[in-house]
Amino acid sequence: MLKGAFSLLLTFSRKKHRLYGMDIPLPPSFPLDDDAKIIKLLRRGVLMPQPASVFVDEDVNVERIAPGVVLHPGTRLEGPDLSIGPGCVIGGETPATVVDCQLGHEVALKGGFFTGSVFLDESSCGSGAHVRPGCLLEEEAGIAHTVGLKQTILFPFVTLGSLVNFCDVLMAGGTSRKDHSEVGSSFIHFNFTPHADKATASLFGDVPRGVLLDQPPIFLGGQGGVVGPCTAEFGTILAAGGVLREDMSEAGHLYRSADDGGFRHQAYTPGRIRDPIKKLRANVRFLGNLHALELWYRSFRQARMEDDPYRARCCEGALGVIASAKEERLRQMGKWIGLLTASGGEGPLIQAHWQQHERRVRDVLAAPETDEALRALAERPGDGNSSVPDAVHRLDASEKNLVFSRLNAHVEAVVCLFKPFV
Repeated sequence: MLKGAFSLLLTFSRKKHRLYGMDIPLPPSFPLDDDAKIIKLLRRGVLMPQPASVFVDEDVNVERIAPGVVLHPGTRLEGPDLSIGPGCVIGGETPATVVDCQLGHEVALKGGFFTGSVFLDESSCGSGAHVRPGCLLEEEAGIAHTVGLKQTILFPFVTLGSLVNFCDVLMAGGTSRKDHSEVGSSFIHFNFTPHADKATASLFGDVPRGVLLDQPPIFLGGQGGVVGPCTAEFGTILAAGGVLREDMSEAGHLYRSADDGGFRHQAYTPGRIRDPIKKLRANVRFLGNLHALELWYRSFRQARMEDDPYRARCCEGALGVIASAKEERLRQMGKWIGLLTASGGEGPLIQAHWQQHERRVRDVLAAPETDEALRALAERPGDGNSSVPDAVHRLDASEKNLVFSRLNAHVEAVVCLFKPFV
């Protein structure tokens, strides 16, 4: 229901418009001139059961909102980069504000605030969402009600429960909507330290294997959390109710908190950062995975998305999200490096070499690349107009090895710049 193209007959008067054969009253102040954005959208075939309750800012390009899109009462649309593809439904549960986002086909933003983010085909967000800039939800990824995201990348099918805060994370894993990585309700990714340090992005799975959609899912149990930066191997499980402070590095293992309860205390030196090498390693590997993800979008995804204007804008938006994510990670690393003076150990050595390493990694990250072998895989005969996940599922073992080797080389190209520290 409410998917695909709709036929729409509108007749205007000073008091009513006619929608689905029903007369719906309009307030006396409702704009009826042909230049009004609301009128243009209605004539374009955008569906609004109560158009008087919908706000469309003057900077919105109505040509980027597909016929058949449904805008429920209380919807606010803003931003010149806003793009909403066919079959999308906005505000289906509660009012929704959407600012400068790009939506593919059949996306459902059920209520909340969404800005500067990208939502690929059939992704969905429950009501009360707070999605800040730098987020990318790939095909059929979903979040339940009252979830906060920022600088968050969810690969296809990844699902978050309700009442979750999951900022500064990349999460992959799973093969389908019935076999997907999941985060339980009331989970939090802790991404801010007592030192005001946010060099804490966590990597659940990775890009070179995750894009192939053939890895076992990761499960993070509800009423729990992870202290970033953390890495998790595909196929790991975090038991509900615990807060993880280590990497989950063993596939097929269950991680859980100790059962003795209570709190322990120890001497604490303000400003002293523990194990800076571990944190540097986690941040560098996260950067490398973003570098690989950019190559995937510029090569494979772009080739499969460029023929549809709404998907093409999503691809462009995703590349913007990845670029901003790389810059955010470097910025937060730079702030963290500044805290290492008092940390002792390897901290001052890392700090002394940071500027040289930062210049080198910026040079690598700033050079956009397209891999012709990956693009050829995306354009091979027989895949037609199939979705990206379907095209990936059709890759054979040798083709998957090619994808992994190309993307993993991009990860290592960044990691090796920080030797001998990592």
